Amino acid sequence: MKVPTEVLAVLDRAETDGSRLVLTGTLDRKLYLDTAKVLEAAGGKWNRKAKAHLFDGDAADVIETVILTGEVTSTRQQFGYFPTPAPIVQQLIDLADIQPGMRVLEPSAGRGAIALAAVRAGAVVDCVEIQPDHANALIAHRERNITVITGDFLTTDPQPVYDRVVMNPPFAKEADLIHVKHAWEALKPGGQLVAVMSAGVTFRQTNRAVAFRSRLDALGGALHPLPDGSFKESGTGVNTVIAVLPKPL
Repeated sequence: MKVPTEVLAVLDRAETDGSRLVLTGTLDRKLYLDTAKVLEAAGGKWNRKAKAHLFDGDAADVIETVILTGEVTSTRQQFGYFPTPAPIVQQLIDLADIQPGMRVLEPSAGRGAIALAAVRAGAVVDCVEIQPDHANALIAHRERNITVITGDFLTTDPQPVYDRVVMNPPFAKEADLIHVKHAWEALKPGGQLVAVMSAGVTFRQTNRAVAFRSRLDALGGALHPLPDGSFKESGTGVNTVIAVLPKPL
């Protein structure tokens, strides 16, 4: 069940407390009915006494899944590691305009689809990956122009030494916004960050999302929408965009 953008915006503003979800703001009748239909499909039942929609589990987790995918499905996804499909990897490399000899950072590198492509473009790449099995798989390539650190990227202290940052971070609970903000600090002046992000960054009204869009505009950055189903082969229906954020000289 596809969810219209205007309903996603209503869900983004909703207040949750455990299994309870309360809609906020003034909704016209059609928008309310459309939203209620989505909530019911997602498992939320209206409870007159509680004056809220009640879910069997955590309401915030259910709604986060709907916002990320733009649809209601019967299967919950945990939006952590989803390998970047080859066509999207190439689009990331093209948008980053990686040149031979550039120093590149890939945070949350997974098994290195992006890092290996960056090396083929002539870059020297540093990777950070939190899951040891993924990090070991990347190390097993024995690529002399790739260095792998096993650990949580968000615990690192980024230094502005990279010409490019190219990344596909985790999405759940705005993790992509947190990772991109942290990674941008690793850019040299004149460098550029290119990241796959949830399409929620284009419409969510959370403090992080609003601040991101404001910063994107101030930097002269851009968002490039990706077609629906771009990550289907990787096992997720999450809707995505590619963000390009330059760092001023």
